[in-house]
Amino acid sequence: MKLGAFSVSLNVKDIHASKIFYETLGFSVFAGDLERNYLIMKNGDSIIGLFQGMFENNILTFNPGWDQNANTLESYDDVRAIQKHLKSKAVKLENETDESTSGPASIVFYDPDGNTILIDQHV
Repeated sequence: MKLGAFSVSLNVKDIHASKIFYETLGFSVFAGDLERNYLIMKNGDSIIGLFQGMFENNILTFNPGWDQNANTLESYDDVRAIQKHLKSKAVKLENETDESTSGPASIVFYDPDGNTILIDQHV
C-alpha cells in the first residue's frame, strides 16, 4: 500500500512557543497559518504539524498522492482503495469516505494502542 507523505500532527497548548521550540530543532515553516493556530513545519523530509485547539490527541497523518514536499505523485493508492483494503482486514474505521466518489477525501481509525491515524488525500 502506498500511503504517501507522512507527518505527525501535534496537539499543542501554545502554537507560538511550539513554533519557537521546533525552530530550535532546525524546523522551518512549510505551510499553515499562525493566525488560524496551525503550522506545518519541516526539517529535511521530517514534517510536524502544530495544531492549537483543533483536536485532542496527536495524530499520525498520511497523505496519499503527495510526496514529502506536497508535490502530486504520478502513482499512488487512492484513499478509497486503502479504505477497502483496511475493511477487508477487519480494521474498524472511525470515519469513512464514500467509495463512489473521487478526489480529496479522508478516513480515520486507531491503532491497537489508541493512536489516531488519519489518511488525508488532497488530490
